[in-house]
This record gives sequence, structure tokens and C-alpha cells, in this order.
Amino acid sequence: MRLLYDAARDLGLILGSEHLRAFQVYYEELIAWNERANLTTITDCEEVQIKHFLDSLSCLLAIDELPSAISHMPSAKVIDVGTGAGFPGLPIKIIRPEVRLTLLESVGKKTDFLKHVVERLGLDGVEVLRGRAEEFGRKPAHRERYDIALARALAELPVLVEYALPFCRVGGVFIAQKGAEIEEEIEAAQKAMATLGGRLRQVIEVQLPTLGRPRHLIVMEKVAPTPAKYPRRPGIPAKRPIKSQ
Repeated sequence: MRLLYDAARDLGLILGSEHLRAFQVYYEELIAWNERANLTTITDCEEVQIKHFLDSLSCLLAIDELPSAISHMPSAKVIDVGTGAGFPGLPIKIIRPEVRLTLLESVGKKTDFLKHVVERLGLDGVEVLRGRAEEFGRKPAHRERYDIALARALAELPVLVEYALPFCRVGGVFIAQKGAEIEEEIEAAQKAMATLGGRLRQVIEVQLPTLGRPRHLIVMEKVAPTPAKYPRRPGIPAKRPIKSQ
């Protein structure tokens, strides 16, 4: 995990030996489970360090800039929507153990892996949920209950907004991880943000080693409650996104 240590340091994040051991175990479990659970197409150790672990940790560049009144760090209540193999939520939890983390994933084999790796790493304060964002975003136990929602390249931004903003409390934030080309997506998502109670707060460019093009963190602030009719039923946000004309 030397590459991860050096690259994280370049982002201003210092990883201790206990963190590096945890990431090594995470990598080994990811590879061991991958064939039967279809967790990732990225399996090379150096690539996993950058494209999964470091990319996940880059969310802290946005989180650490938030006023404490918004983020409630270090004990923020965070939900990772469509987490897959735990990215970006679990890497953040490894180095910020005080975070109260919920991992939401609809695929059963992936939630089985998440529960296993959480236990293997001895992480407290992690809840793994199996289901869709459109369903859990309407449940009183989860609707507008989180300080921070995260989503990583799960869908186009107008769709992500409908998936994630309903989880954020008013005053909370949604951080979407995106690639290099973001201007059109941000413009297309303006209507969805306004409709769901959000407002664009900040866009942070992130340059990761070995990746030629930059990535971006799109930070939205929840400024008003999400109307009761959102999120719409499963499948509808992706089929009929709330897009700006």
C-alpha cells in the first residue's frame, strides 16, 4: 500500500500503519470475493489503490472544507448510495472511524461482501442496507436523516440528485463523484436540484496520480425539504430524469 500512502499524502491525508493494514485486508478480501460477487473489473493492486481507495478518500477534500454546522464531523451521519463494493464510504470510514456510515446497495452478493468486510475490518458504526435508493429515500428512518450523502459515478447527475438528495437533512450536503466532463451534466441537473431542495455549493477538481484526466467532486447543499412525491418509484428517475431544458 505504499502507492496509496504516498498519493494520499499528496492530497494532505496522512495514513498510519493501522490504516494501511486495513486497506491491505480490504484489497485481499475484494479480490477473494470478486469472482463470485462481481465486485469490480479493476483488480491490479496499484490500480485498486488509486482508482478505488484514493478516489474514495478524495471525497474528504470536500468534506473537510464544510463548516462543522453542515458536516457535524467527525461524527457525521453519512450514507453511501449505490455503494457497490463499498466505495467511497468504507475507505472514508477506515481513516475517519467516528463517522456513522450507512452503505446502501441493491445487489445481495455485494451486500454480503460488505457485511463480511466490515466484520473482517472490525468497523463499528456501519449499517449495510440492501435495497434501492428510490425505496429507502421514502422511509422515515432514512429520509432527510443524513448530514452527508455520497454517490460515485452511479448515474447521470440529474438521476443521482433524485437518488441522493432525499436522504440529506436540510443543511446537509450531497457529494457526487464525477469524471472530467461535467459542465453539461451540472447544467442538466439544475432543475433536479431546485425541485428536490438542493443548490450547487462547490465543484472541486481532483487530479489523481496515473490518471491523465481530472475527476470532480460536485457538492450540493440541501436548502429546502424534498417534496413528498420524490423520489419517484423504482426505475422512474433513470427513465425520466428531471432535466433542465
